[in-house]
Amino acid sequence: MGNSYVGAKQTTLSQSVVMTGVGVHSGAPVSITLHPADADSGINFLVSKDGKDVEIQAHCDFIKNLTLCTILGSECGAVVATVEHLMSALRGLSIDNVLVEIDNGEVPIMDGSAMPFVRAIEEVGLKDLDAPRSFIKVLKPIRVEENGCWGELLPYNGFRLDVEIDFETPVIGRQRFNSDLNPGVFREELARARTFGFMEQVEGLWAAGRALGASLENTVAIDKDKVLNREGLRWDDEFVRHKALDAVGDLALAGSPLLCSYKSYRGGHALNAKAISTLLADKDAWTKVSVPAVPAHVIEHHSDGHVGDGQGAAVLSAANFAADRN
Repeated sequence: MGNSYVGAKQTTLSQSVVMTGVGVHSGAPVSITLHPADADSGINFLVSKDGKDVEIQAHCDFIKNLTLCTILGSECGAVVATVEHLMSALRGLSIDNVLVEIDNGEVPIMDGSAMPFVRAIEEVGLKDLDAPRSFIKVLKPIRVEENGCWGELLPYNGFRLDVEIDFETPVIGRQRFNSDLNPGVFREELARARTFGFMEQVEGLWAAGRALGASLENTVAIDKDKVLNREGLRWDDEFVRHKALDAVGDLALAGSPLLCSYKSYRGGHALNAKAISTLLADKDAWTKVSVPAVPAHVIEHHSDGHVGDGQGAAVLSAANFAADRN
């Protein structure tokens, strides 16, 4: 690789990716196409409203609903639902700019995790853009609380998740995921964790027109003290890993990658979004920074083409040298 430098530049996809599936709540078939996008354009969803194409920015300012999933919408009434797993895959793989064209109002659930998106993206690979990557650097603690649940953003030279859940059912109980995050860790430790639900809530959800596309193919189903899926769990603590996966997707709605430690207890989409909105509303709590270029020899490449722990660790370590204020 010579003296080339990587990691400090924005990225996009090398080419478009088409994926099909069903919406977990609508039950309707849906097709999405992930298109490469220009530097500084960010992540945007392209949907149709009254015969016109509408772009919705993947940003917390455009959140319309957080009941069971994350729904984004525009002022004209166009919406896109269940964006969290796709957003998690994009942020988890350090992808900055993508246009997501969608032919229905909900991102497909696939197998209930982020891994199908990760694999599809890795098949085409990423492209560096000629623009520096910028981060939102948290400068002081931000804490939000709601009904005994809490989330906290803390200054940290990197990105760390410390997510804890506590359910009465013995199938889940109290679980915790605590780790620095980079593309390698995301792929190996979080991406395969599936969404989960309780059978006792199913009839109520169906009556409300929700979870119409949920099945044992895309959801870990819990009935009292047992998991109904024949194959069982992918990890003993798959539940908290999925909550951490969701947190990555929700925090991605800050609009830029974060330099912080995020701690949450019994959190969910609403709490994660509240933490980000509270942070961005306090101009003294954060600043935008860029990082120095990272020598290519520090990058760990795997035989299957994905980038391992080296990139995220090296890039975020470089952020230690970024100024506290612009």
